[in-house]
Amino acid sequence: MATLSRVDPVVATLVILVLAIVAFVSNRLPLGIVAIGVALALYFTGVLTLTEALAGFGDPTVLFIAALFVVSEALDATGVTTWAGQKVIARAGTKRRTLLLVIGLLVAVVSALISVNGAVAALLPLVVVVATRASLPPSQLLMPLAFAASAGSMLLLTGTPVNIIVSEFAVGAGERAFGYFEFALVGIPLVIGTVLILTFFSRFLLPQRESAQMPIDLMRHARMLRRQYSLSLETSLLVGPANGVTEVVVAPRSPLIGSKVFPGMTTPTGDLVVLAARRGDAVLKGEIVVQAGDALLMQGRWDDLVRHADEEGVLPVHSPQELRRFVPLGRGAKRTLVIVGAMVVLLATGLVPPAVAALLAACALVLSGVVKVPQAYGSISWTTIVLIAGMIPLSTAFTKTGAADLIADGLLSLIGDQGPYVALAVLLLLTLVLSQLISNTATVLIVAPIALSIAATLGVSAQPFLMALAVVAAAAFLTPVATPANLMVMDPAGYQFGDYWKLGLPLAILFLLVAVFYVPLVWPF
Repeated sequence: MATLSRVDPVVATLVILVLAIVAFVSNRLPLGIVAIGVALALYFTGVLTLTEALAGFGDPTVLFIAALFVVSEALDATGVTTWAGQKVIARAGTKRRTLLLVIGLLVAVVSALISVNGAVAALLPLVVVVATRASLPPSQLLMPLAFAASAGSMLLLTGTPVNIIVSEFAVGAGERAFGYFEFALVGIPLVIGTVLILTFFSRFLLPQRESAQMPIDLMRHARMLRRQYSLSLETSLLVGPANGVTEVVVAPRSPLIGSKVFPGMTTPTGDLVVLAARRGDAVLKGEIVVQAGDALLMQGRWDDLVRHADEEGVLPVHSPQELRRFVPLGRGAKRTLVIVGAMVVLLATGLVPPAVAALLAACALVLSGVVKVPQAYGSISWTTIVLIAGMIPLSTAFTKTGAADLIADGLLSLIGDQGPYVALAVLLLLTLVLSQLISNTATVLIVAPIALSIAATLGVSAQPFLMALAVVAAAAFLTPVATPANLMVMDPAGYQFGDYWKLGLPLAILFLLVAVFYVPLVWPF
């Protein structure tokens, strides 16, 4: 340890940065492992103390983001997102441009509230159904869905972890935090520009491609079950806000093997009903003796279906936990809307710190029974949390060791006496490239200290640098690995790696121009 502590802190920090970027780009190690490795490397090289190296895990920003995952889960699991999507898209008709306009605006608003990934995951099945009804290949609508979601993340403070991070950096630089709705000043122009580009140019820049890997549509799924099990029940009676159905397969060595069942019987617990049974392609009539491989169609309350789906001896074909997400305004939706509304008021008024507002909302959702404790823990993207917590110490090291000042001085000497606009443009080009290769969250944590150093050297406000940084970090359009939302739409639309940059390039240019020329008009140097 004594030998390691004599390593030049600036050199050590820069070497750790380079190794981290290489590890991120290679994708050979889990992101969380890389982030933890960064924090530990900063400690072992003596750049940071143990407390400083692990401080990210107790940072209010990390707790704020973790709580927002629980809030997002509640909106998604109770069917609020599905309900909003169905109401809006049902009025859009089947014209391609109208659909793109409506889908783009809808997902932008939803992503501002529940995150980019949550919005895309929630609306993806609905958009596929809409594409089918409009006789359009899903490839014409799904990439616009992901890209518009990224633009929508700039509408509110809670749209993306990056917004929260740059706001905290602003406070750390001695300036005010960005307000909850303040991001809309740049977010609204970005959403409008993005939706217009998608509406008028995506037809020529996107492939006409189908894919066999399609997401579940609940009503179509219910109609398929009615047909395959020869049921006379109406689809609306099979699935609804309170009740649903799930198909389970009897596993080998299941305790159910040898038992007798018949359509209409209740399970021994009395909370589920056996609607029908299949063996191979044949629907079984009357009383049967259960064999391994038999398929049983069960109906009951969603909570009971979720609980019994995990029991030994049965294998659910589709998880009822996932199916219930596509029921509009399911159980707990009203409570969720009230709690989320209260959180937004707290965030907008600043009555309590953002982390406190989000934690209060998350606790209220659990205590009110909207989200179960295991569900709350499962909803948190621990990769994102560990990534941010592990990379925050690298930002600290950049500032503490003077590495940020060194890089900032190098960039400023490269551009000469060209003023803040040129310095901002050069910094944002670096950000744009990095955010296509590694997480935009990690990119901002790396670049933000450099931005602060450049602003301090030039004697200008750090706010335009930080807001512009958030804008360009959201322009993750050129590769499928730039953001999880891009990957989500890849298989359902049949996209290939090279499909993204064609539509992504004009959008990236739009974001870059807005960041360089528009942002400083709203947040002056």
